[in-house]
Amino acid sequence: MAMEMRQQLKMTQQLVMTPQLQQAIKLLQLTRIELQDVVSQELEENPLLEEVLDPEEAREGDQQLEADEAEQRDDQEPQRESYDEVETGEETLRDWDSYLDGYNYSAGEQYNDDDDRPSFEALLTRKGTLGDHLRWQLHMGHFSDTEIRFGEEIIGNLDDDGYFRASLSELAASCGLPEDVAEATLSRIQEFDPPGIAARTLQECLLVQARALGMGGSLVEAILEQHLKDLETRNYRLIARSLRCDVEHVVTAAKLIAGLDPRPGSVYTSEETHYISPDIFVHKVADDYVVMLNEDGLPSLRLSPHYLEAKAGGGLDAKADEYVSDKMRAAQWLIKSIQQRQRTIFRVAKSIVKFQREFLERGVEGLRPLVLRDVAEDIGMHESTISRVTTNKYMQTPQGLYELKYFFNSSLSTSDGDSVSSESVKSRIKDIIDKEDARKPLSDQKIAEMLSDETVNIARRTVTKYREMLKIGSSSERRRHF
Repeated sequence: MAMEMRQQLKMTQQLVMTPQLQQAIKLLQLTRIELQDVVSQELEENPLLEEVLDPEEAREGDQQLEADEAEQRDDQEPQRESYDEVETGEETLRDWDSYLDGYNYSAGEQYNDDDDRPSFEALLTRKGTLGDHLRWQLHMGHFSDTEIRFGEEIIGNLDDDGYFRASLSELAASCGLPEDVAEATLSRIQEFDPPGIAARTLQECLLVQARALGMGGSLVEAILEQHLKDLETRNYRLIARSLRCDVEHVVTAAKLIAGLDPRPGSVYTSEETHYISPDIFVHKVADDYVVMLNEDGLPSLRLSPHYLEAKAGGGLDAKADEYVSDKMRAAQWLIKSIQQRQRTIFRVAKSIVKFQREFLERGVEGLRPLVLRDVAEDIGMHESTISRVTTNKYMQTPQGLYELKYFFNSSLSTSDGDSVSSESVKSRIKDIIDKEDARKPLSDQKIAEMLSDETVNIARRTVTKYREMLKIGSSSERRRHF
């Protein structure tokens, strides 16, 4: 059969993701901070996009500024007279105002106004790091140049917890240092502040701290050297039999060991606290709950009247008119997309409040099972849209600050035919464990039986899964002997 090439016309339908639609979807799943960054970038790049400033606030600010300046002028006149009345013979007193205005706050630099001065944030010193703290001690100690270079290599290979994770022999070879001298240098660095730093294992870290506290040769050192695993499982009787001492002494030593720091470098962590700004506020007004969007920090946008007048007047050439038209369409679509984003977030939040009213009244116990499909059907949107809206968005409720994803959870059946939220079951498991006797902790099977008595049908393995999600140890790990 011969093969031949032919041209054929065929009409088909397919979904095309236009750049504008892609931008709208992207804006929908951005956080408030990310949206502010996008808007700021667009304001810089698109000349047709302007931020709307409140004219009333601007007028009030100008009037207040003029009043302040007039008040300052009135205050300065009698002050100059009082300077003249003081017979001190010092001309500097008459020029006190000019002296303050020309005072140099930073190494001879002169500033015309306050806007030219560096911000206070630029003058703040940065937080000291663990590496800086250790290098300062290293250079203050009696070390040779080779040992200092080797010590800096050790400090550079510490993790966030302060543990030395590299190979000592390889670092010693690269610095040309004998291995026994390298080991001695490492031991001296481990005695730096904080003690136990640059340890290779947890056992070595705790031993260094115990010896620094004068516990060398004590029961604490013996337990750390020989029975660290038994200490983790709290097998105090076995430790007492092995070391031929009383259980009470072992318990006392365990208390001292518990006071040591297994992560000595964590106090110098460089992690910063990130504060969450809610996207939605829910306030109770009378017997109803009102949903409000957080518009703080989001600028109001408009098209530049200057460019609109220039385009309407017809004074632009063809190339300039095409450029202005493209930027106008981009600005219009951005404004429309942001407005649509805010409307969608509002509708989703209002639907969540309707479904989770019991949570707003009673807390976690009132949280009802909810899935994305329920909200999607309630407001007439697709589940994927609801998923994008609830990603990294937060709601400030009378019960606290929660991520929107928190309100969506699976359900567990009850013996009376109803359903209960998995989050409320987790909260109940945590409450049961918090109230248990630490000397006789409850097993997962016992917790499952207690929940069954409360009409919640739950298996032991489900209790185990929820307990692990809450980062709560097993009954053997929770047992306390003191």
